[in-house]
Amino acid sequence: MRQYAARRLFLFIPTILLTTMIVFALFFLVPGDAALFILTGEDGSGAVTEKDLVKLRHQLGLDRPIHVQYGAWLWGTVRGDLGDSIWYKTPVIDELKDKFAVTLELAVMGILMAFVVAVPLGVISAVKQDHWPDYVSRIISLIGIALPTFWLAILMVYFLAYVFNWLPPLGYATFWEDPLLNLQQLAFPAMAIAFHDLAFTARVTRSSMLEVLREDYVRTARSKGLAELTVIGRHALKNAILPIVTVSGYQFARLLGGVIIVETIFVVPGLGRFLIESIIHRDFVVIQAVILLAAAVVLSLNLIIDLFYGVLDPRIRYQ
Repeated sequence: MRQYAARRLFLFIPTILLTTMIVFALFFLVPGDAALFILTGEDGSGAVTEKDLVKLRHQLGLDRPIHVQYGAWLWGTVRGDLGDSIWYKTPVIDELKDKFAVTLELAVMGILMAFVVAVPLGVISAVKQDHWPDYVSRIISLIGIALPTFWLAILMVYFLAYVFNWLPPLGYATFWEDPLLNLQQLAFPAMAIAFHDLAFTARVTRSSMLEVLREDYVRTARSKGLAELTVIGRHALKNAILPIVTVSGYQFARLLGGVIIVETIFVVPGLGRFLIESIIHRDFVVIQAVILLAAAVVLSLNLIIDLFYGVLDPRIRYQ
């Protein structure tokens, strides 16, 4: 197990380093000049002289060679210093701490809702194959996959506001300050992002269970007279769990980077809204920090899933 973990960690380091290069290079590929945007203002009507533009670029370090800028940025990132926001004039790390906590809570709520419903739904669909529970499960899965998350979120807001005359409270209260208000604010956004993941995970669970239920050891367990719940839970689901873990890990990583529109629709002050505002203001320091954080989370989750594979299936440790 140690050698298996060491190999995965050895692959993780160059991958995250390559990710930092890509994230940093993206800023130079995107059109627009941050210094020019700051001087002209949001409406672009401010007067700008070449002298002022050169001075501001020098202050921001944009006149240095690319490799020098990358080295300084990477060293600051390693030390936990992501720089100061060009637009907000505050340390980026302080803003990320608060907003990442909101997005993380929303993503965790969404993936838990999806997992708790999807796994039993997929198992029932596989056990009752070609019966009405299977048809209902497949219809729900198809609807969930077909509906865009942002459209479902808009429908939820519409029905809550115009049909039930109620909307989640605006703003954000932490779970420790007011648990009930926190759940009211995040429950519906979490449902919106969970529905698509629920549908996809349920289909994967059904496919994996159908494959396992045809194995000889499942028939042997049934022939021994074991209860059906024991056969399904201890023998079938345990061996079908690897694809489900893979999908759930991927969905959770995707949620952290894909809640931007949902946070905007429900006015949730998370990482997604922060990124949108930074793009509007051409705040490249914040944009780089947010993208790098999202990439690091995805890579870290993939590493954790790989290590978890070794725990679930001992055969993987020796590959």
